[in-house]
Amino acid sequence: MGKYFHSEVDIKSPWQQVLVAFWQRYPNPYSSHVLTEDVLYREVTPGNHLVSRRLLTKTNRLPGWAERVFPTHMARAVYVLEDSIVDPNANTLITKTWNLNHNTLMTVVERCLFVEDCSRPSWTKLRREAWISSAVYGFARPIQEFGLARFKNNQVKAMRGLEYALSRIQTEAPSHLHGDQGDASEKHKPLPPQTTPTSTQKPSQFV
Repeated sequence: MGKYFHSEVDIKSPWQQVLVAFWQRYPNPYSSHVLTEDVLYREVTPGNHLVSRRLLTKTNRLPGWAERVFPTHMARAVYVLEDSIVDPNANTLITKTWNLNHNTLMTVVERCLFVEDCSRPSWTKLRREAWISSAVYGFARPIQEFGLARFKNNQVKAMRGLEYALSRIQTEAPSHLHGDQGDASEKHKPLPPQTTPTSTQKPSQFV
């Protein structure tokens, strides 16, 4: 059946600032496990929606019991796709992320909705959902339990990283919050070269 996670958080910042912080959240002191981020695709649709697909590379440290079960040469890097849709008219940001490799060991699918709090325009609501599953016969349950625990821990770090990005934005000049919030606020970050999957084709499906 897999594991399901759900949380709702109120962020004490307006949606526009949260959007900019989302694009600028890496690097931060709480994201040492995130190695690279690259934009694979981005466009503004006729309906004025900004759709993006990014590739993130993260570390994947196995627990001690798993290292005794699985091969020592198993890759420790996890490639994660992140699809996002920004609707500036409704003030919403929807994201969906999932891992591309290690799918037999564990698959984690996450969906987030950032939306302006209509009753408090200076606040943003974040609804987060995740589905964790494993196809390893005989070990699926403990792997899913471990995945859920790690996911909860990583989300605490993710929120701290977002808050860190927000604090930087709020101390900068207001001009940084204007203009193109997609391409202008996010730059490709050169990091040590790695062999990563790439794509130049338009994704067939977004969140």
